[in-house]
Amino acid sequence: MAEITAALVKELREKTGAGMMDCKRALGETGGDLEGAVDWLRKKGLSAAAKKAGRVAAEGLVGVATRGRRGAVVEVNAETDFVARNETFQHFVRTATELALDTGDDVEALKAAAFPGTGRSVADELTHMIATIGENMALRRVRRLEVENGAVLAYVHNALAPGLGRIGVLVALESAGDGEKLGALGKQLAMHVAAAKPDYLDVASVDAAALERERGVLREQARASGKPEAIIDKMVEGRLRKFYEEVVLLEQLYVIDGERRIGKVIEAAAKEIGAPVAVAGFARFALGEGIARESGDFAAEVAAAVKPR
Repeated sequence: MAEITAALVKELREKTGAGMMDCKRALGETGGDLEGAVDWLRKKGLSAAAKKAGRVAAEGLVGVATRGRRGAVVEVNAETDFVARNETFQHFVRTATELALDTGDDVEALKAAAFPGTGRSVADELTHMIATIGENMALRRVRRLEVENGAVLAYVHNALAPGLGRIGVLVALESAGDGEKLGALGKQLAMHVAAAKPDYLDVASVDAAALERERGVLREQARASGKPEAIIDKMVEGRLRKFYEEVVLLEQLYVIDGERRIGKVIEAAAKEIGAPVAVAGFARFALGEGIARESGDFAAEVAAAVKPR
């Protein structure tokens, strides 16, 4: 059995990021075998992560990154907003987002990618971080946009650090025009998307089921007015235009001037850019959206925590 020296414990700690006492115990359990101790700690980390897996993770960070004509946005969740300020967590989100530029929209492909400098996959690095930081975490979703000719621009709202915040937006623009002016337009459109929260790019891309559901609601509302069916049809179509203005990017009022539709903004910008401009796609991730959060009595939780046992 190899001698368990302070230097060996230190080496294991640097290699794994685990606590000093855990490293000492791991070496004791494996007879001083360094690599065996690494595996022992990983198994312990998996066990620790499993215990935390049921806890709601709706905080964390959204990361954005661009490279050439590609852009990626990733959401990584944790239990508390305190973790978002942890440099290790920020490094993980930033690195995962940069890796997504190559792995694409598949979360599982991103999880399987090698995490630089660790000898672990992204999924294993996340598990290791769960054990180290002590909170449940999840790599929730990823989106990548790419254009053949043009640019993908990014914007982060409520930025905590460069490329990291609570809302991340990508806008992909196809154009052969002036790159600098195209970039300026893309930044403004990304800010608009962050504020206006469109669901669809254009009218043609509106989900058919969502459209029929909205049409049905509007028809019933119009019928309540007692108008003839022919008038009701016109009322429904008029109200559908309002629906499009709320959920379709190209139909929305530009938040920066409150006057023009986004489609008209792009047409006007194309003249300055020197070539036609088309929005190839957009993505907007807001931290924790759609996650059911636990609601509790905070005062009762504090009272329970300090109650003598």
